[in-house]
Amino acid sequence: MAMKIRLARGGSKKRPFYRVVAADSRMPRDGRFIEKLGTYNPLLPKDSEERVKLDMERVQYWLDQGAQPSDRVSRFLEAAGVLEKKERANLKKGEPGQKAKDRAEEKAEKAAAAAEAAAAPAEEAAAEE
Repeated sequence: MAMKIRLARGGSKKRPFYRVVAADSRMPRDGRFIEKLGTYNPLLPKDSEERVKLDMERVQYWLDQGAQPSDRVSRFLEAAGVLEKKERANLKKGEPGQKAKDRAEEKAEKAAAAAEAAAAPAEEAAAEE
């Protein structure tokens, strides 16, 4: 049986609340699970201790049994120090779009032209003296 440690959504519309559960990977997201391991409330501030609660002993047990954490749960476990941090690379996410690049180029050209125009009268005054 392929086990996963993942989030099961609860809460009403626009008010998400998640249970961290150990479940068979073939079960639906909010369906049957083996054991509840903790909770995650994304509506609370990031520095709140109530935002993520995990029963670390049970999480460690399931990891030892071969359960694979989902991406979000693995981030929780990395923050708690249970797993070592993985290298994640989404190189395109931080890169600006094409229009933003074009605007930056235009701005740089205008700044260069303005600096050149300001420097020209100063050079002429120095040449006359």
